[in-house]
Amino acid sequence: MSIRSYAKFVGLAAFALLLAGCGQEDTAQGGGEQQQPPATQVGFVTLKAQTVGLSGEMPGRTVAFRMADIRPQVDGIVKERSFTEGTLVEAGQQLYLINQDVYLAEVDAAEAELARQRASLDRAAKNRVRYEQLVKTQAASTQSYDDAVADEAEGKALVAAARASLDKARINLEYTSVVAPISGRIGSSRITEGALVTASQADALATITQLDPIYVDVTQAGGKLLQIRDAIATGRIKGFDDGEIDVRLTIDSTGGEYGHVGKLQFSEVTVNETTGTVRLRAVFPNPDGTLLPGMFVRASVDQGRVENAFLVPQRSVMRRPDGSAYVYAIADDNTIVSKDVTIEQSQKDAWVVSAGLEDGDRIAVDGVLMIGPGAPVTPVSMDDANAQQAAAQ
Repeated sequence: MSIRSYAKFVGLAAFALLLAGCGQEDTAQGGGEQQQPPATQVGFVTLKAQTVGLSGEMPGRTVAFRMADIRPQVDGIVKERSFTEGTLVEAGQQLYLINQDVYLAEVDAAEAELARQRASLDRAAKNRVRYEQLVKTQAASTQSYDDAVADEAEGKALVAAARASLDKARINLEYTSVVAPISGRIGSSRITEGALVTASQADALATITQLDPIYVDVTQAGGKLLQIRDAIATGRIKGFDDGEIDVRLTIDSTGGEYGHVGKLQFSEVTVNETTGTVRLRAVFPNPDGTLLPGMFVRASVDQGRVENAFLVPQRSVMRRPDGSAYVYAIADDNTIVSKDVTIEQSQKDAWVVSAGLEDGDRIAVDGVLMIGPGAPVTPVSMDDANAQQAAAQ
């Protein structure tokens, strides 16, 4: 390489090093200023404290209020059936008539026996009076008087026994008319006219079911019941001052809501060892016979109310690995702060929060996955958007 070429090469290298030094200086100067992350746009709702009613949905089945199997109480041949299957019958209404001939004869015989014993008693009473007078004049012995007194006492006992036999015969005669013990809807008849029935038979002639009112048995977790009772005792849940708890039904087969409100009647005192649940029983009016025994239903049981609670959209609530719940709130400087919350239950698309929030808090709903505590945000109110959407509908 010539001297002239070498000098030219050295000059170019020096110029390149100068440019590199200037770039590093500019980079160093620029790195001295901290870059702020861009603010994320998030949608929020403003919370307002309110009194929220609590309810729990539980599976259940309908149970007949009363059910009576009709059985004969005397032996005999069924002479007639006096009802139409599947219709409503009233208490005391005749359902079957058993042949009465034998029982009419027994009544006549019992009446005759009572009359005979009364006549014997009358004779014994007159003898006792006569001997009483004779003893006073010593015309008869004391032993004869004592026998007369005993005969009269025996006659009274025989009259009482004859009267009891007559009452029994009359009762058996009444039993030949088989009547409805309760009011309700009667099912199919299991016997026809001409069938022989006995007082000790196991098979029922028919079954009457009372449908109005009707019971609904539901199950609730035993632990949840204890939590509710503890919350009531501490005053966190209110609304049971009157002692009555409303229950509403949804019929599984149709998905429709039942038109009448029931009342919770009682809860079992034991927990099922297999399922860990407690049975609750509610009673419902059923004037139209809509509910039939054995139907599957879902019961919504009122569980009191929580004052100063908040309805928080479910998609704004997050959970940690330990299960604790928290939300992101927007501070006054439009940065994110995390708040732990206590959830009572869900209602539609919201959680009922009883602790951890304050009236007027702005809770992030949309974009929560792109932010974290301390992150700057551009808040966009979803309250106005929801109001405009509701007005448009």
